[in-house]
Amino acid sequence: MSIAPADLKAIGTIDTRFQSYNIEMVEVTGGRFWKSYPQTMHTIDERNRYSDRLPIDLANARLRKLAAALSPAYLRVSGTWANATFFADTDRAPGKPPGFDSVLSRDQWRGVIDFAHAVDAEIVTSFAISPGTRDADGMWTPNQAQRLIDATHSLGGRIVAAEFMNEPTLAATNGAPPGYDAKAYGRDFKIFREWTRRAVPETLIAGPGSVGDAPSRSGPGITTRDLLAASGLGADRFTYHHYNTLSPRCGGHDDPARALSQEWLARTDATLATYRALRDAFEPGKPIWLTETADAACGGNRWDKTFLDTFRYLDQLGRLARAGVQVVMHNTLAASDYGLLDEGTFRPRPNYWAALLWHRLMGTIVLDAGSAATPDLHLYAHCHPGGRGAVSVLAINTSRRASHALTLSGPAQRYTLHAARLQAATVQLNGKALALTDDDQLPRLGARVTPVGPVRLAPATITFLVFPAAEHPACR
Repeated sequence: MSIAPADLKAIGTIDTRFQSYNIEMVEVTGGRFWKSYPQTMHTIDERNRYSDRLPIDLANARLRKLAAALSPAYLRVSGTWANATFFADTDRAPGKPPGFDSVLSRDQWRGVIDFAHAVDAEIVTSFAISPGTRDADGMWTPNQAQRLIDATHSLGGRIVAAEFMNEPTLAATNGAPPGYDAKAYGRDFKIFREWTRRAVPETLIAGPGSVGDAPSRSGPGITTRDLLAASGLGADRFTYHHYNTLSPRCGGHDDPARALSQEWLARTDATLATYRALRDAFEPGKPIWLTETADAACGGNRWDKTFLDTFRYLDQLGRLARAGVQVVMHNTLAASDYGLLDEGTFRPRPNYWAALLWHRLMGTIVLDAGSAATPDLHLYAHCHPGGRGAVSVLAINTSRRASHALTLSGPAQRYTLHAARLQAATVQLNGKALALTDDDQLPRLGARVTPVGPVRLAPATITFLVFPAAEHPACR
């Protein structure tokens, strides 16, 4: 297959904060979150899937430096635990009041705001909806939400977008009152919408933030269609969540041999198709945000902190950008096995290096890279963020055995990611292991000059090709 970068058609644009991330509310407050896999065990007992953790140190210099390197970004502070978190508005958290499961102090929220300022991130969140937020008739009241908004303003921050609650499709297990259904959600969302428009008109209303809808859906939960029918129009951004599967903590039993299969990588397309159809039916034309995603829900699979998951991470970004999704928020920045960074040391995992390369090489103008002759080769193209007509092409060879070749019509700068083993915890760029320097700086991400003509893509490798002299008219 030939790549002529100047001839690639521009097909859309994405948000400048397209590649973003989550820091879960329970990370900020401290509490029980998904337990990381022990080195000596292959599974985690479903009955013992959480571990107690202290609040994340958002003032940590390494964490801030690595987050800032991915900016500008959205920082979503939400998650299941946010649905039942009481905001105390005092520097020291008091005891947990009735109707809530955890407490967020003013000092902890100040830490979120300071972190966002330091790394050029805009805050996205959701509000508590547990029994403690409700009046005598069981209706949601905005008292807690108003308190959080007022504190945010007084601390010099802002909330750029807010979902009413996290994952309302799973309300029964996500902190909502017993018997909570679509009708109750519709009533509450209308209260939330009216309050937001009046109290914080500058904040975008995002929603519904659903997960779990599928054409063959069965089992407990509320459908997004019923939620939207009950709540009516009113979102500024249509949001949803996607995970390819469940981790063993929640009953998943996936084989890592499937992680490079076409069926596995295409799951993000199937989920988007479901939610795009709902967006078109209920909120036509509204931008789509994926506000929570990773390989496996419930803390990630064992291989999610290895190079093997980097294929899914970058392929998902390429697919969704090409499909017009405006924002993708990875779960998490630095917690459990799906974090971009190790939760104990904040050192980069393979997906972080992939995220850094995407940030530096793939701009906001999306181009049509076409389809390769083999299904094992996935191609995506964007204008380079540096402009001047430059084009970047992402080529992902998912075959574990076969090489593939591309013929380049112009000279390129090549960045190839590979690892000695697919489930390695370290990754190499053009043959050199990526790691922080001795003084905790990011290493130089050097390119290899590639002349006109054929270029070989080795099995199970990921390659970025930058064409600085493409002179693409849409990339200037």
